[in-house]
Amino acid sequence: MPVFAYRRPVDLRKRFEGLSALVQQALCKDPLSGALYLFTNRRRTTAKVLQFDGTGMTLYVKRLAQGRFAALWDSDDATALSLTRPELELFLQGSQLVGKMPLAPAAMSEKDLVIRA
Repeated sequence: MPVFAYRRPVDLRKRFEGLSALVQQALCKDPLSGALYLFTNRRRTTAKVLQFDGTGMTLYVKRLAQGRFAALWDSDDATALSLTRPELELFLQGSQLVGKMPLAPAAMSEKDLVIRA
């Protein structure tokens, strides 16, 4: 399941419609694709994950009791950052490495799966 992080701070008063519009307009993605879309506020104390599960939109919210999430917008001007599901989980647990360096191996292509004799 693809995960895309929006690399700019977001006013998290936005709900389903506002975050879906960001996915469509800023990320040029389809919010109904089933992918997970990650957003954080400017202070990096709250994160929201938007997903369409096939029957409706789901919005997960996490607010940290202390500390801050990793700053996904510090490294470059790209609007979207592609993450793996384990990287998303690490991010939501407070890992500061997410977005700074690859934390998972690159996805394998079909060429990688060919068995050679």
